[in-house]
Amino acid sequence: MRATVAHPAARRDLDDARPILVVDDDAKIIQLVRAYLEREGFAVIHARDGREALEAAREHDPRLVVLDLMLPEIDGLAVTRALRGDSSVPILMLSARGTTADRVFGINEGADDYLPKPFSPAELVVRVKAILRRTERSDHASEPLRHRDLTIDPDRHEVTRAGAPISLTRAEFRLLLALVRADGRILSRESLLDALYGEADAAVLDRTVDVYVRRLREKLGDDADSPRYVMTVRGVGYRAAGGPD
Repeated sequence: MRATVAHPAARRDLDDARPILVVDDDAKIIQLVRAYLEREGFAVIHARDGREALEAAREHDPRLVVLDLMLPEIDGLAVTRALRGDSSVPILMLSARGTTADRVFGINEGADDYLPKPFSPAELVVRVKAILRRTERSDHASEPLRHRDLTIDPDRHEVTRAGAPISLTRAEFRLLLALVRADGRILSRESLLDALYGEADAAVLDRTVDVYVRRLREKLGDDADSPRYVMTVRGVGYRAAGGPD
């Protein structure tokens, strides 16, 4: 079954805004999430397995994906990795596994946020709105920033190192942007969580920041013991290492 626009009113909205893609093999969850999102004016499409999800993402270019982990055909983690191969579309991951380790693992695999099942559909809407606000904020016109051999272009959501492109997720990009814009000031984990999630997501984990920093360092080829880009200030937070070259 191909992904379909979920409601006639939502179909009209597709002319004005890209849809939200909801991926779950439980029809009741799709119906519930769809109803709450459409009530807030979002266009919604859905898919029931991982293969449909990837087809829908290619066809509709969604503005956000609500993605269950346990899917037939292709599971949610594989879908996330496939999307991250060529897209920075925000992903809100859903899972019946709600331990701290599961949440950190989901974020480490490329999710922008993680909501354990069972969940409140009202909370899901709040998180979707928060993710989209962060996305829109990061897309405001701004001059490229330079730090050492990095060039960070907020408009294009691109980072290059010595001219070579580096692929970052939206969350990794927001983290790097916040650190460089701080101009050497130390940012606490709480400040970085605000940059990543906004005030609406008070339940996120402090360890989330550490996960993002580790992933960012890996992609930048940075060394935590001798940092060139991101420095840990123990007991306080993080700051951009050194200054522009």
